[in-house]
Amino acid sequence: MATDTHSESSGTPPPTLEEVWRLFRETDRKFNETDRKLNKLERLFTSQWGKLMESLVEGDLVNILNRRGIAIMDTSSRVKGKCPDGGNYEFDIIAHNGEEMVVVEVKTTLRPDDVKQFLGKLDHIKGWIPRYARNRIYGAVAWLTADAGAEAMAENAGLLLIRATGDSAAILNGEEFKPRAW
Repeated sequence: MATDTHSESSGTPPPTLEEVWRLFRETDRKFNETDRKLNKLERLFTSQWGKLMESLVEGDLVNILNRRGIAIMDTSSRVKGKCPDGGNYEFDIIAHNGEEMVVVEVKTTLRPDDVKQFLGKLDHIKGWIPRYARNRIYGAVAWLTADAGAEAMAENAGLLLIRATGDSAAILNGEEFKPRAW
């Protein structure tokens, strides 16, 4: 004869189907709540980390560009706006002097797709921000680490390469490198 081991060992009847479903729903609710909290924390961390990276690069940008012969006077960060087609744009850092400017895309990890997307943004910048239409615009990518091929791809496209280091940033292109002007 088959016996209910749960009842024998604990002296309590097994949970009803309704009780099991209630526990399942409660556990599912708690998992969803925890997942929402973790996602919120991840977004906060990612956003703050991005701001930290941008600050690290921006802090030394005027100096390193001036040493490279691009007479930059000041910088603007997180330049945002609406594209004529209705979309939005954002540029991490724009260093400018009235005639020339360097637009910098900052990434913790630079990937080839980041380079492609940034080049597309540079191709549109004069249309998106008409006040810069007469400026000579250079592009730069700054990063902490880079995936294989991303650095070479960026340099071949005429972008300045800026490596974020401990407490500052440095241009990696050779002295003979001439950045592409947009």
